[in-house]
Amino acid sequence: MMLRYALKTVRARKAGFLGAFLALMCAAALITACGTLLDTGLRGTIRTERYAAAPVVVSGDQYVHRTTVKHKHGKTKVKHKAKPIAERAWIPERLGGRLAHTPGVAHVVPELTFLAQPLTPAGTDGRTAYGHAWESAALTPYRLTTGSAPRTAGDLVVDNDLAARARLRPGDRLTVQSTRAPHSYRITGIATPATAVRHQTSLFFTATEARRLAAHPGRVSAFGVLPDKGADPERVRQAVEKTLHGTTARVSTGDARGPVEFLDAAAARTRLVSMGGAMGGTSLLVAVLVVVGTFALTVQQRRRELALLRAIAATPGQIRRLLGREALIVGAAAGTTGALLGLPLGAWLHSRFVALGAVPATLEHTVSVFPPFAALAATLLGAWAAARIASRRVARIRPAEALAEARAERTRPAWGRIAAGLLLLAGGVVLVVLLTSLRTEPASTPVTFLAVVVMSTSVALLGPLLVRAAALLLAGPLRLTGHSGRLATANLRGNAARMASVVTPLTLLIGMTCTVLFVQSTLGDAARTQAREGVRADWVVAAQGPGVPGEAAQRLRARHDTVTEVVRTTVRIGLDKYSAQGVTPAGLTRTWDPDVTAGSLGRLAPGTVAVSELAADQHHLKPGSTLKLTLGDGTPATLTVAAVYARGLGFGDLTFAHDLVARHVDNPLASSALVATTRTQRELATTLREFPGLEILSPAAADGLQAERQQANAEVNYLAMGLVLAFTAIAVVNTLAMSVAERVRDFALLRLAGATRRQVLRMLRTEVLSVLFLATSLGSGIALAVLTAFSLGMTGRAAPSVTPLLYVTVVGIAGLLALVASAVPGRAALRVRAVTVATAQE
Repeated sequence: MMLRYALKTVRARKAGFLGAFLALMCAAALITACGTLLDTGLRGTIRTERYAAAPVVVSGDQYVHRTTVKHKHGKTKVKHKAKPIAERAWIPERLGGRLAHTPGVAHVVPELTFLAQPLTPAGTDGRTAYGHAWESAALTPYRLTTGSAPRTAGDLVVDNDLAARARLRPGDRLTVQSTRAPHSYRITGIATPATAVRHQTSLFFTATEARRLAAHPGRVSAFGVLPDKGADPERVRQAVEKTLHGTTARVSTGDARGPVEFLDAAAARTRLVSMGGAMGGTSLLVAVLVVVGTFALTVQQRRRELALLRAIAATPGQIRRLLGREALIVGAAAGTTGALLGLPLGAWLHSRFVALGAVPATLEHTVSVFPPFAALAATLLGAWAAARIASRRVARIRPAEALAEARAERTRPAWGRIAAGLLLLAGGVVLVVLLTSLRTEPASTPVTFLAVVVMSTSVALLGPLLVRAAALLLAGPLRLTGHSGRLATANLRGNAARMASVVTPLTLLIGMTCTVLFVQSTLGDAARTQAREGVRADWVVAAQGPGVPGEAAQRLRARHDTVTEVVRTTVRIGLDKYSAQGVTPAGLTRTWDPDVTAGSLGRLAPGTVAVSELAADQHHLKPGSTLKLTLGDGTPATLTVAAVYARGLGFGDLTFAHDLVARHVDNPLASSALVATTRTQRELATTLREFPGLEILSPAAADGLQAERQQANAEVNYLAMGLVLAFTAIAVVNTLAMSVAERVRDFALLRLAGATRRQVLRMLRTEVLSVLFLATSLGSGIALAVLTAFSLGMTGRAAPSVTPLLYVTVVGIAGLLALVASAVPGRAALRVRAVTVATAQE
């Protein structure tokens, strides 16, 4: 019976349920979109291209492993954890001989993959360019369509895509920037792959030249195993695994070959899982807050109807069941619609992440039934829970009290609501205090946004009290605006609960937007400040291409310049990840000052390491301590701490000797070179004229370039949280429109009492501006507290970086949304004759 009544109610009050429908639909779309990203990270396909003709691929282990054994209450618990490394893990070349004698193996092809950027005006159309030995062309396979295979160190075969784009033919010369100085090669042939190769450009050298450029003597990046004709690939895989037992090599077949080929895509999986989970979690919390507020406003609009139902003997249980079923009906329709809309939204998000470089195109977007069904289930559960929460009071109090409250709001919220609001406020304060002690971005970022949501939820619960306090504070200024100000003050006091439902999404919008925008600038500006203060060099050599070759640095040193080459990587101490760099020890203090607080940079050598204060505190290190870690390519190393420095945010947490790092990274070219010299910029440029793509910059210009790169990286985070902010903005408009639409009868009575349309609109505008003032104060206060705590924990200073113009823009946009969302339904309500509205049946 209740279901039939619920269906009739929804059908009769379509306009009344429209706001709840929109809020639930947007929530479902947002959850579905985030779910598709999470699903792509967990199950997204990475299709192989280079290894298409090799059913079995042998490669290095791309993970750091740790196994812990715990004995408790007579039981032994073994726990295994693994974390990915940053660079390619190379394997011994001698394993090829063992593989060749494996049963079922016809041929073993060693693979070398290394940086090889062709320097042509046409470029590579966004594809990453790799160099290989010609003998590994059989792994795709590539076949010569023109010319011949490379025979000498100066010969080169290019793929057909590069040849067509750059209009290359056999006999032409092509300059290639690989791991050494740029070198000109003679093109001897053009090769075409038997299967589509869409995401990379391949250049083939002789085996000897490829080994020289790969710079990993005695090691290969992988082996392609070609089985005997008619052999079962699965049995060959098992035989290969048996042959390699006891080594760190890994065997891959089928779709598992893709992550071996595209390491960046494999790493992006972890990033996408983290990003999708963070976005989904934040979206869910925001959605719950918005949906509960929307349903509370919907129930509030129907309080007279519900009170009458109580008066004619409807039990509290029947009221709860009625509202619950209505919520499920609206939730089912909204959840289904939103889930369907979320699928293309998730695809668009993935495409934008690919365009921004956060996710490689080789990680294909995955669509499955799980995200839409999860979004639908979350929507149904959220709608039902929101209806139950919103109906608690009207279903619990006596019918007479319900009829009394249908005409006038209670003077104060229930004690339980106040207690819950204070409890959440205390929780938000605890999170802010916790934030001051978190010193890594992965740890602090989730807490940052959680603190904003928790404190905004406390605002939602304490909203009526806050609105009344604001009305008391603003009573004097509003009285000066005339009759509209007095009416606005009376409405703020008399309808505090309704006004509070508008304050909540506005507070969340302003607080969350300011936090998203200024978290990035706070961290980026602090890092750039440390880097700017720590660079002592007169000039910085930067590269437009892969990096600064070591030969360029040697050319400058030959002119008696002090040059510090900087190579960047990521290492792991245990399973903890740290940004690191390798620098040239000779003359280091002339070009670089990381603010050493203990030890000396003079002790930096291939067997030592300098660490930041953060790393030193986390691992209890000091000069002379022994540090065991895993380098970027998985090589374990045991080093002695030479120094501890303070500017870890600007230069990374670990600093090694350049030569140590360069041997264990995919790109050994320096990201930049710091030069201390008395020579001019033009003289340095003349010295390096044989190295294309290098720029001589002042430290200030290099800092500006770094700011541009940080902005590009920040755009990924802006996009990730942009949908949450868009959902919140929609909630602001939706809630305001619902709140104003409810007051049609109030407006009509005012007009019958002699108020003009302009006076009513002025009153409405004054109310909205008052609510906006309160929401701006609360949202800005929440953001300031969270950003200050974030800055204190990450940078050591309570100095968040806030751009005043950007802040004013955020508040201005929020104000514009509020004014438009109230003016449009307000004007529509005033178009109807006042007598018609006043005499109409409620």
